[in-house]
Amino acid sequence: MSVDVPIGATSVSLAQLDERSREIFRRIVESYLATGDPVGSRNISRVLPIALSPASVRNVMADLEALGLIYAPHTSAGRLPTEFGLRFYVDALLEFGDLSGEERRQIEAQVRAARGDNLDHVLNEASALLSGLTRGAGVVTATKTNPRLRHLEFIGLDHSRALMVLVSDDGQVENRLLALPPGLPASALVEATNFLNARIRGKTIAELKTEMEAAHAAARQELDDLTQKIVAEGLASWSGGDSGERKLIVRGQAKLLEDLKAMQDLERVRLLFDDLETKREVIELLGKAEEGEGLRIFIGSENKLFSLSGSSTIVAPYHDGAGRILGVLGVIGPTRLNYARVVPMVDYTARVVSKILGG
Repeated sequence: MSVDVPIGATSVSLAQLDERSREIFRRIVESYLATGDPVGSRNISRVLPIALSPASVRNVMADLEALGLIYAPHTSAGRLPTEFGLRFYVDALLEFGDLSGEERRQIEAQVRAARGDNLDHVLNEASALLSGLTRGAGVVTATKTNPRLRHLEFIGLDHSRALMVLVSDDGQVENRLLALPPGLPASALVEATNFLNARIRGKTIAELKTEMEAAHAAARQELDDLTQKIVAEGLASWSGGDSGERKLIVRGQAKLLEDLKAMQDLERVRLLFDDLETKREVIELLGKAEEGEGLRIFIGSENKLFSLSGSSTIVAPYHDGAGRILGVLGVIGPTRLNYARVVPMVDYTARVVSKILGG
């Protein structure tokens, strides 16, 4: 097999590495994934299955460094894989493990336990499960549903803000913060609540918005201008622009704080937390995974969002019963993720969720 992986303006083929170079490179990467520390030629020479002096190992390391696969973090240190080296390892050398029967049963049992609730509970459970199994942050994107509504209420917070509370027929509750127009009387929120609740039951937001637009003239006679602005603002906020809007579920961010070895690790995790807070960019990144049918791996600067925090993302799409992609689920963590273990877990969890959603 010959795998070409871009390294700057060039590429490296597996055929360019002889057996000795592959083995040394593999040991460097596996040491990094296990400890996060640089590894030196003396330690490598001790664990190789072939007899090789530290000097000979250093010569091979120099060749690997020239190819852009490894680097020295400082002059007297051992070597670490570059991001390009990690990509080469994942694509060309990594042998993915398989889940045990017990692991498969655990994943299926936990996800299926949420099946009797609703889709959000299934996806929340899948995200939390992946976080617990992989020590990363579990992430899921899903298309926002357009549920039938049961009740709506505007709650004033202060003179400039109100909370809009929406309850759907299946019991889901969502909140949305709204800006209030200047000069709104206290009674306007009550009037807007009563006005919408008289028309809302059994309708979706999209249906209600359409009905409101069609009955605009009649509505103006029933509501004063300021109250109507609240109604319109609330409906626009909940409709979200289009049916393809995404929501993001993230579980287990605290897992990323475990096993930190240096201040630079803490700084990277802080940057990753900032990245996760930038939800729109996270959703855009994960949306790229929906362009293909299979599992996707993004390492470090392969995506601009996580380039500073040096993180990896492993995601797979999940489907409905008709085979349509509904979203993606997976794990975000350091580039030191145990790829051989995490990849099959993400893949299997996505297949379990797809099977449940398919009925």
